Amino acid sequence: MRFNMGCGHNKRPGYVNVDAQAAAQPDQLWDLEEAPWPWPDGCAEEVLFIHSMEHMGGVPSVFLEIMRELYRICAPDASVVIHAPHPHHNDFISDPTHVRAITPEMLRLFDKAANDEWQALGAANSPLAHYTGVNFAIADTQMLLEKDYAAALREGKLTKEAVDAAVRSRLNVVREVRVTLRAVK
Repeated sequence: MRFNMGCGHNKRPGYVNVDAQAAAQPDQLWDLEEAPWPWPDGCAEEVLFIHSMEHMGGVPSVFLEIMRELYRICAPDASVVIHAPHPHHNDFISDPTHVRAITPEMLRLFDKAANDEWQALGAANSPLAHYTGVNFAIADTQMLLEKDYAAALREGKLTKEAVDAAVRSRLNVVREVRVTLRAVK
């Protein structure tokens, strides 16, 4: 099965389009903050969260349960594709329904190999993979720059290092974060 979670009005053919809002007319009406989810263990080969995960799990315990349920329904090596506004962009900041910042660094907390590495180093990173019993490896990460920064980088007016520094110190440099996870089972 392939799922498009929190689909809103962006339904995709070939996917089970899931949303909590009846007005979106999803294939399956379900609030993903409610566990357990109604799908069997290991049934998902691909799960999409296209501009939806940032709307879920404002309460940490709810978000951790979402990650547990996501892992439970994923088949071995299933892909989880997440697109979200960058938390330092007005697109994230200005929407009052955005309750969860989605970053590669946050998602890496659900990677057991990373947890083991941090534990060996005595690092203070939260070993959420161990706490929750999930294991997602990051397969790919993309940061979509605002068009002015993308053009300046492409034209050689800015170096990658200068863009990286701007991302750390300024708002509205990266518009969107795209991360693909792989379920390690």
